Amino acid sequence: MTKIGVFDSGVGGLWILKNLQDELPGYDYIFFGDQGHVPYGSRSIEEIRSFSEAITNFLINKGCNIIVIACNTASAASLKYLRDKFPKILFVGMEPAIKPAVEITNTKKVGVLATPATFQGELYNSVVERFAHDVEIFKDTCPGLVKKIEDGDLDSSETHLILEKALLPMIEKGVDTIVLGCTHYPFAISKMKEILGEKINVIDPTEAVVRQVSRVLEENNLANEKLLDNSGCVDIYTSSDPARMNYVLLKLFKSCFDIKRVEWGEDLKLTILDNE
Repeated sequence: MTKIGVFDSGVGGLWILKNLQDELPGYDYIFFGDQGHVPYGSRSIEEIRSFSEAITNFLINKGCNIIVIACNTASAASLKYLRDKFPKILFVGMEPAIKPAVEITNTKKVGVLATPATFQGELYNSVVERFAHDVEIFKDTCPGLVKKIEDGDLDSSETHLILEKALLPMIEKGVDTIVLGCTHYPFAISKMKEILGEKINVIDPTEAVVRQVSRVLEENNLANEKLLDNSGCVDIYTSSDPARMNYVLLKLFKSCFDIKRVEWGEDLKLTILDNE
C-alpha cells in the first residue's frame, strides 16, 4: 500500500492534504504540521533544512514512500537537499506558480506573495529566470499573515490591514495576476478578493501539486488500482497543541481527527507524546 507523507510548518499544508484526498482517494496519508516552529519564513535556510530532514525521517519511519513538501518555504530551502539526502524517497515540492501567471497576465505585471525564505531560495529565483523574462514582478512577504491564519483570525481589521498593505500597492502598479507563494495564503483568498475585485486573477498552486503527485505515483508504479476506494486513512501529527490544528480540520474536512502531538528533542528527534 502506498503511503503519502505531507508536511508543512503549520496548518497551510492541510489545504494541500484536503485536495490530495479529494482527487486521490484510497491512499493512506500522514500529515505533519510543525506548529511548534511556525512560521518558517523568517528562519535561516540551515534551520529550515534541519527541521525538514527530521520530519522526513519521521515520515519515512511511518512508512511513507512519497513525501509532499506542502510548504513553499521548506521547498525553497530543502527540496534539492532532501532529494540528495534521501535518494530512494520520492519528493514533490511547492514551486511558485510564476509560469502560469506569465501565461495569463495581460499587463505583464505579476504580484507574488511569499515568505522571505521563499524569495531568498534558489527555487524561486530559478523559476523567475526561466519564465519571467518579459514580466515585471512585484513581491510582498505579508508580515504577520501566517500567524493570523494559524490563529484562525481571518476576519479582524488587523488581518485586513496586512492584506491591504500587500495588495493595494500592487493594484496601483497595474498588477493583474497574484501568485500565492505560501500554502497558508489560500485560506485568505476570499479576503484578498474583497480587496482585489473580480478582474485580478489569484493563482493557487494546489491543483498543480495534486497533478504532479498523481504523475509521480503513475510513473513509479505506486498508483492504487481502486482510486475510487475511500478506505485510506489519514493520520495527523503536530508539534504543538492539537487544538490549534483541529479548527482547520473541522473547517476543511467537516469531521474530527485524532491529532497526535509530537515533541522536538534537543537533538532534533521527534517523539510522539500520545500513545498510538
